[in-house]
Amino acid sequence: MKITVLDGHGLNPGDVSWDCIKALSSEFTVYDRTPQELVIERIDNSEIILLNKINITKEIVEKCPNLRYIGVLATGYNVVDVKACQEKGITVTNIPSYSTDAVAQHVFSFILHFTNQVSLHSKSVHEGKWITNPDFCYWLSPLSELPGKILGIFGFGHIGQRVAEIATAFGMKVIVCAHSSASFEKAKSSLNISESKKSKILLVSKEELFSQSDFLSLHAPLTPDTKELVNEKTLSLMKSSSVLINTARGGMINEQSVRSALDNKKIAGYAADVLLNEPMNQDCPLYKAPDCVITPHLAWAPKETRLRLLDIEVQNIKAFLAGKPINVVK
Repeated sequence: MKITVLDGHGLNPGDVSWDCIKALSSEFTVYDRTPQELVIERIDNSEIILLNKINITKEIVEKCPNLRYIGVLATGYNVVDVKACQEKGITVTNIPSYSTDAVAQHVFSFILHFTNQVSLHSKSVHEGKWITNPDFCYWLSPLSELPGKILGIFGFGHIGQRVAEIATAFGMKVIVCAHSSASFEKAKSSLNISESKKSKILLVSKEELFSQSDFLSLHAPLTPDTKELVNEKTLSLMKSSSVLINTARGGMINEQSVRSALDNKKIAGYAADVLLNEPMNQDCPLYKAPDCVITPHLAWAPKETRLRLLDIEVQNIKAFLAGKPINVVK
């Protein structure tokens, strides 16, 4: 069984081992990165390929007749032409729910950036401003507490639910815009918090979510319905003191509209771990935007999270080889 990893550097820049995957193959090859024009050549006669952001088109599928299995080393699988794979009998799997805690943690690192301004004040201390300050303390921007603040969550899957649980521990009020009231109630019932806290998590409309939230965090997949969910119209509903957070998909926002809202102080801040184009283009509207915090798609990247992802992929491959595939995308 020949297994080829097409873009392994994202998952493993050298701090974890591929041995668990290698043990499942008779021939195993890892490429850190693969240019799109070399994909077919590098797949060659592989029966199993693993990838993260490599596009697997219908043309590639048709030119790789030995291919039997594609393992996407992520939750999102829009890079693969799943229909073309189904027509050729190729199994496609993904990695669900591996990064829930890491992404939820990242959301709150963004929130606390805006409430506590740790980086700003640490920088000023190391510049000598505390040494020359006449008082025992000072602050360079307004600081705020989280208890009582309203956290709006768009999408209530595993990550959205975990964010809600953490928010209640901070004493925040939580409002949610979910796919349906039935899915919302089912998700809420499974939260690992007290019943009294669950009862205070409310389902609201999209308009109410944008207008009421002090912090609004996006946790939904990118679909035709959620594409550019954040636009000039929805941004106009937000408070000028509110902060928008995107750890979902860059395509869920109109970047130019967000830039305009920041430039004109229509919102207090934007924090994102994802962009429409990755890596960032120099002409990205959010490049050097005011009150804008951007991290390079790393919310999923703690070592513990990547080891969990790798373990799930091992189970995916084993199940496929046993004729009982799991985590199959359709």
